[in-house]
Amino acid sequence: MSDYSSKHADLKGNKIRQSWFRSLADSDKTLGWLFTLPFLILWAWWFLYPFIQSFVRSFQDANFAALDQAKFIGLENYVTILQDKEFFQALLHSLEIVVISIPIQTVLGLLLAILVNQKLKGKGIFRTVFFIPYITSQIAITTVFMMLFKQGTFLTKFFGALGFGNVTWFADTNYALLFVCILFIFQQAGFTMIVYLSGLQEIPKDLYEAGEIDGASKWNKFRYITVPFLKPITFFIVSVSTIAGFQIYDQIAAISRYGALGSPAGATSTVVTYFYQHGIRYMNIGYGSAAVVLFFIIIMLITYLQKKFLDEKE
Repeated sequence: MSDYSSKHADLKGNKIRQSWFRSLADSDKTLGWLFTLPFLILWAWWFLYPFIQSFVRSFQDANFAALDQAKFIGLENYVTILQDKEFFQALLHSLEIVVISIPIQTVLGLLLAILVNQKLKGKGIFRTVFFIPYITSQIAITTVFMMLFKQGTFLTKFFGALGFGNVTWFADTNYALLFVCILFIFQQAGFTMIVYLSGLQEIPKDLYEAGEIDGASKWNKFRYITVPFLKPITFFIVSVSTIAGFQIYDQIAAISRYGALGSPAGATSTVVTYFYQHGIRYMNIGYGSAAVVLFFIIIMLITYLQKKFLDEKE
């Protein structure tokens, strides 16, 4: 091959490599991955790696104070947990919080979003007021609510007139879990409102105008236009709120600060408090890790069922 031919081939090869590199650098996909890379690294370090560690520990008899002496015991931790009535009681409490709170806070958040989406004076103030509980310390809000729900206060008397007991809610085994649900709804409603509000503002106004021309009532516009357009947002809200509901801990820790975690008498115990008790307080990290893995599986299963339910309704 002549020098000219070899130089020409080299130039052509370089141009191909340069054009490939330039097209890769200009690609939206590449830029997207570059921007998300820092988050992915942190996520892998702070969440994925610890979860893998927990998964491995779940098959071991591992003491938190002597991890180097951990012994492989197979499925023994899982078998013990699935035979523990305390675990199923904690799981039932977590499910009750989710089943009671999520529908109420989702509907309430949607109604608030529709309200503040109207042409009202000072609606920015309303948005801020409704959203503040979500960003405020959960311990602080729990402490305030504990003062409001003591026996003899206005709220306990009001609920007493509705058929509830005029008692200190967070210290009564019949009302402590309901108290946690009210707290969770109060804190999550602002987040739900903001997310729904962003979705409402994305719905084309032409659809509502067309509905008015066809003589559709407000209810029909809400049912056939608003709700279908907000379905992906509803799935996001329900999924995120479900995970948050299962992860409730701070409120229960505040209630139980003068007694055992899950007080009164285990009425507010959840899967998270169960893990904390066995994995951290009793230092049985292998057993606690098995509880975490089961917890993860339960959340994934519930999220899948939620997605399937919404897809079927569509």
